[in-house]
Amino acid sequence: MYKGSFVALITPFKDGQVDDATYQSFVDWQIKEGTHGLVPCGTTGESPTLTHEEHKRVTESCISVAAGRVPVMAGAGSNSTAEAIDLARHAQKAGADSILVVTPYYNKPTQAGLYAHYKAIHDAVDLPVFIYNIPGRSVIDMSMDTMKRLAELPRIAGLKDATSDLARPIAVAKEIGPDFCQLSGEDATAIPFLAAGGHGCISVTANIAPAKVAAQHDAWNAGDVARAMAIQSELIGIHKSMFVETSPGPVKYAAKLMGICSDELRLPLVEVSEATKIAVESALRHAGLID
Repeated sequence: MYKGSFVALITPFKDGQVDDATYQSFVDWQIKEGTHGLVPCGTTGESPTLTHEEHKRVTESCISVAAGRVPVMAGAGSNSTAEAIDLARHAQKAGADSILVVTPYYNKPTQAGLYAHYKAIHDAVDLPVFIYNIPGRSVIDMSMDTMKRLAELPRIAGLKDATSDLARPIAVAKEIGPDFCQLSGEDATAIPFLAAGGHGCISVTANIAPAKVAAQHDAWNAGDVARAMAIQSELIGIHKSMFVETSPGPVKYAAKLMGICSDELRLPLVEVSEATKIAVESALRHAGLID
């Protein structure tokens, strides 16, 4: 059962290439700041524009730097089941603790197709598999019946829920049970998600405020709701600013302002607008992350 703040890691680029040295330093900093888990090669890591070789190298690098200090949930999703299986097998060989598998985008499979996709990946590896349900990017939405069927498989361990539907954690816990790990995919509603039965959050904001996001979850898990809410109130402006434009554009710009890495993106993503830059900088100043 995972709990707390899992960071959806950005992938730093330099002159069009993955900046390996910066990435490794960034992962180590995340752990030292108190982040509870690492998620390389997800949406925030720009996995759709990483080559297969880059995807695997970034995963290996994350696992190597983590060195068992915190769990690594490796992104292994694709709209091709065969490709997802290849990434899942690589993650297992590299030493990942679990894998995160997004619902197949663009293809628009039926619920029967979703079940078959996840079962094939489940059967191909021995790692815990987390379903990543994000209708806003994948178009499709996994039904409760499909998720319940999948949860009967021994290694379907949990869910990253990016639906923004705060009734779902209660329904999932009721239908599937409290041992099915539920992680929010949305920072701004992380506390209500926890209150509704969730266990943690796969966070974008944790890229730039790892200690504060981790402290929020530590407070919640210790029963200090007032402290958790105070931190959430402090960070809410940042949470919102991270999505005023397509992610990870805003968080990479924030990382640049903080001296973490460049704000370089890969096409078709481009540099964020001036209005977004102003919003992000203002949010960082308000939260005390920059002077």
